Amino acid sequence: MARSASQKRVAQHDDVVSSASNGGESFASLLEGSFGKGGSMEGSVIKGTVVAIENDEAIIDVGLKSEGRVALKEFAVPGVTAELKVGDTVEVYLERMEDRNGQASLSREKAKREESWTVLEKSFTKAERVAGIIFGRVKGGFTVDLNGAVAFLPGSQVDIRPVRDITPLMGTPQPFQILKMDRARGNIVVSRRAVLEESRAEARTELVANLKEGQVLQGVVKNITDYGAFVDLGGVDGLLHVTDIAWKRVNHPSEVLQIGQQVTVQVIRFNAETQRISLGMKQLEADPWEGVASRYPSNMKLKGRVTNITDYGAFVELEPGIEGLVHVSEMSWTKKNVHPGKIVATSQEVEVVVLDVDLAKRRISLGIKQCIENPWEQFRANHKIGTTLSGEIRNITEFGLFVGMPGDIDGMVHMSDIAWDKPGEEAITAYQKGQTVEVKVLDIDAEKERVSLGIKQLTNDPFESVVVNFKKGDVVTCTVSAITEGGIEVSLGEQAGGFSGFIKRNDLARDRSEQRPDRFAVGEKVDAKITNIDKAAHKVTLSIKAREADEEKQAMAEFGSSDSGASLGDILGAAIKRAQKKNEEDKA
Repeated sequence: MARSASQKRVAQHDDVVSSASNGGESFASLLEGSFGKGGSMEGSVIKGTVVAIENDEAIIDVGLKSEGRVALKEFAVPGVTAELKVGDTVEVYLERMEDRNGQASLSREKAKREESWTVLEKSFTKAERVAGIIFGRVKGGFTVDLNGAVAFLPGSQVDIRPVRDITPLMGTPQPFQILKMDRARGNIVVSRRAVLEESRAEARTELVANLKEGQVLQGVVKNITDYGAFVDLGGVDGLLHVTDIAWKRVNHPSEVLQIGQQVTVQVIRFNAETQRISLGMKQLEADPWEGVASRYPSNMKLKGRVTNITDYGAFVELEPGIEGLVHVSEMSWTKKNVHPGKIVATSQEVEVVVLDVDLAKRRISLGIKQCIENPWEQFRANHKIGTTLSGEIRNITEFGLFVGMPGDIDGMVHMSDIAWDKPGEEAITAYQKGQTVEVKVLDIDAEKERVSLGIKQLTNDPFESVVVNFKKGDVVTCTVSAITEGGIEVSLGEQAGGFSGFIKRNDLARDRSEQRPDRFAVGEKVDAKITNIDKAAHKVTLSIKAREADEEKQAMAEFGSSDSGASLGDILGAAIKRAQKKNEEDKA
């Protein structure tokens, strides 16, 4: 059985006394040898023998005056029971030769730490990796057990990418690179990221050397942007563009991918010089466009789901990976210049008609309005030209009125068809938006989606009285109603239905000096010849000059020429007398 510390000290004291009485070394030197032994050993690692195991402690004899006690857990790996027995030789750290209980103060953990520091310093000098276990969290990082020595692992040095949950890494042996050591202060800083980057660089070199277009690889989604996702292929990143994620429309990569997700991708393009890698996922699936022409023939009606709306139309998914475009012009027969978003909504199911399939451009043109009857064709079938209808004025423009018609279509009343007796610019001012008016159908062009309407056509054309009672070439007596710089306006009387005629300045007389509007007075009666009747423009043009020319010809024919013995004066005199006589008779 092991002797107690007091028994060992008594035995040593007896040895000293015996030696002194036998004339050996001096008492002082022996006493110093007995009690001073080990003074220089404090703070170092020494070997000892396990002499007993009591109450989860090992009693170790290190050759000093007294044994020391070390907890058994210091000899065990965390979570494993220590396998220690009497007689085993162990290395311990001598903290003090004697503590207050008179025992040697020993530590197995500090011994392991000292051993580890020595090994770690060699690894640090040679820039070699070391093995360690992450076992705790501290501010700014984690603590790592390097076979007894405790090191600090900054949070930024755990991995190449930020790690949300480090739990799977804790308690598992990991390789580390020592960044900094200070034995005096007991500080060690390590990095797991440096090891991963070194391994990544090696893997990158090998991967790039063997990379080929068409190659299928496994990767991890590293980052997601609006235009795609970056995939870590194991040392090198590739771009998975949003259009190459799936055959179906993907508005944003985050709809189908998330950071950290394992994905299978194919190398689409690889530039060895820039080391840019383009990846694809949809290329690993069957192309849905194969045989699409036979599946979607022209004029086929089917249903689809609206996936995206733009200013120029809406995209409709017909099947996963197959979309068609309904141009805004093909959405409605009647709603023109309306944003597609006011006609359809995203995710809405709509009925469409296939208009065209372009396999080369992978485009399918669809129509929505073709699924219902063309209202213009329907209007033409139900209403004949000349039909009278009533409708609300929906819009007023600079060239006419737009009036709502059956079938939710608009017909137009051109400003020239508003009134018989007023210019269009003046006549249009009498109407307001929202007002209900009666109109007559003048023309229907279903192909151009036009219906021409008229308001003035609801009444007879008052100019018809002019056409009936007057004809071109007639000489009429009219009354001057207005004098202008360009001529005179004349009234044709009741037979003209209130319409006036106009005599231009150069038609006021044969003699140029007499072609002055100011020689006439309002109310004065004049004889003039009708030179033109414009039914469309409702205008009558007259000429005094033409009448005078006709009279001269008539006189020449009646009285002969100067060659027959009559002078020009005689001929004109007789003609003038006859004209005066006629005027007097008319006045009488």
